[in-house]
Amino acid sequence: MAPYFRNADVVLAADCVAYSIGDFHQKFLKGKSLAIACPKLDSNKVVYVEKLKIMMDEAEIKSLTVMIMEVPCCNGLLQMAREASALSKNKPEIKILVVGIKGDIQEYKA
Repeated sequence: MAPYFRNADVVLAADCVAYSIGDFHQKFLKGKSLAIACPKLDSNKVVYVEKLKIMMDEAEIKSLTVMIMEVPCCNGLLQMAREASALSKNKPEIKILVVGIKGDIQEYKA
């Protein structure tokens, strides 16, 4: 319900993404709102799906850029975003950025 999510372009980043990319804030957050999560270390992933669904439906976010690392555990964050979108009435554009362990962008999908 935070006002900075209303009609926003949102970056949903895995916790470790910002540590891997030196210019993360300047390059990826300009004009966007940030949400962070860790699908490996955080518990109760159902809560994340529900929060994302609420952001999609009630805050009516415009887009969701999911930034994950190339490691297998990060795929859970993308899965949660897709699950929330499937449950949502509002279907924001979902973009995916996969970050390599050296901070390079490995893959981009719109």
